[in-house]
Amino acid sequence: MKKFIITYKCGSQIVTSSEKENSFYSLDITDTAERFTVVLKPKKTFELVDFDVEMSYEFSEGDKFFCAGYQSWTLTKERTKNDIQKGTIKLANIHKKVKHIASMTCDERMVEYTGIPGEFHSHGYTYIRNGESMKLWGSLCEETGYTLFKVKMNDNRFIYHKDVLGKFVTEDYKVFDIVYFEGGYDEVFDKYFGMFKMPETRKGMMSGYTSWYNYFQNINEEIILRDLNGLDPVKEDVSIFQIDDGYETFVGDWLDPNPARFPNGMGYIADKIHEKGYKAGIWLAPFSCQKVSRTAKEHPEWLIKDENGKPLQGVLAWGGAYILDIYNEGARNYLKEVFDTVLNVWGYDMVKLDFLYSQCIYPRNGKCRGEIMRDAMLFLRELVGDKLLLGCGVPMSACFGLVDACRISCDVDLTYKGKIYNFLEVSPEILSAQSAINNSIFRRHLNGRVFMNDPDVFFLRNNNLKFTEEQKLLLAKINNLFGNVLFVSDDAGDYDEKQMDYLRKFFKKTDEKVIMAEYTDDENISIITELDGKQKEFSFNIKKGTVTKQ
Repeated sequence: MKKFIITYKCGSQIVTSSEKENSFYSLDITDTAERFTVVLKPKKTFELVDFDVEMSYEFSEGDKFFCAGYQSWTLTKERTKNDIQKGTIKLANIHKKVKHIASMTCDERMVEYTGIPGEFHSHGYTYIRNGESMKLWGSLCEETGYTLFKVKMNDNRFIYHKDVLGKFVTEDYKVFDIVYFEGGYDEVFDKYFGMFKMPETRKGMMSGYTSWYNYFQNINEEIILRDLNGLDPVKEDVSIFQIDDGYETFVGDWLDPNPARFPNGMGYIADKIHEKGYKAGIWLAPFSCQKVSRTAKEHPEWLIKDENGKPLQGVLAWGGAYILDIYNEGARNYLKEVFDTVLNVWGYDMVKLDFLYSQCIYPRNGKCRGEIMRDAMLFLRELVGDKLLLGCGVPMSACFGLVDACRISCDVDLTYKGKIYNFLEVSPEILSAQSAINNSIFRRHLNGRVFMNDPDVFFLRNNNLKFTEEQKLLLAKINNLFGNVLFVSDDAGDYDEKQMDYLRKFFKKTDEKVIMAEYTDDENISIITELDGKQKEFSFNIKKGTVTKQ
């Protein structure tokens, strides 16, 4: 028996109703064993606040509920009834501004982290696994708003939730379109993702380099060309070379490369990359404008405003950044010029687009957050055309079918065991090698079905890094086994022959097939793979980065 709980605005009042029809709306419901759909038919224009469908579900001993994280960086894993799903650190509640900054990257604006064991939520799709038996629920209408699957395992409750806050209903509105499948792991995901239109590039792979994790923003032409040449010994195994943040004068001023750092311009760098036979990639945060940028200062009308009419901060990095509004014509035209220049004038083959979540922090223009994010991704896909689009910091369900590759983990960080922010558990998106490894494993079903999984980089270098040799090789093995975007962020010109041999090995995608991967306790993960008809087990301690069986 399903119970509907619909909250909406009636004038200045907020009304909650369980009715399937009243003077505001009627619901057209289809409810079968394999599909559940709800279309809201308005009788007048009104604004939605919340939409839940609650039901009972008998959880069994040994059930594991899959929590699909909100965006690329969000922790994603299977949970048992005794686990707790944590949001941002409670200390962030001391002030409204602090809370805003702490929760910019996450989903706490749309769902409560109760801190109660067994109470979890999952974005876009979920499954309940017991051994090898899988039950999968998945949304087919994320373009109308984010669908969340919520459970209270210890109370035997299951909830379909639609994030509809801010949605003005003027015409028929599809709230839910949820499919249900049972079977084995690969079987249910083949069925679910087979219902989407996906780019063919999702089945490919990329191997190569990105500049970020050795230099961060401190790059220049000399460094880039040196690292480009450093890959010559493994040239046959490299497909792409990507420039990350640091080439622009300020974030948001994309057409103003720093002349002191890149005196010959970014087209010159793309040409040098092409001379090596590689594709050229470049990083952008297309919706972000650094507070001190020329774009933010000269065009404040392009920026998303808060309730007080002030520019809304969407990123903590770079001293803070505002957000370009995709519904502003001037901002759209500017981004069209940026992408045309980067892709067609400078000649880059791939753009890595970062911090995309910022576009939908708040609902606006009569649209809920999920609708805004889908509009944003459609716009970016249009701008990129048939070049490669690597998404990052993006709400996952909003980019299904619209990106060629996608980050599926947080940043790996340069310290394996973590820093103070890891031990304080500041947020579910905080950078961490351990979280990156975790996400690579538990988002493996996306790889090749939805896009090329980008698990972030692996390292082989000896300097500017706090990893043991064992931890470096563990990260590289996990990336190779579970991802199809295999990047290093080292100057390979410093490698010895042993490191170069490792690079050759990990740039070539393994033929091993993953049969099972799961936590055996809080710290240890067991992975069963198959190659040439033979199965073997690989296990390790994720907290320590030590291999226990291989």
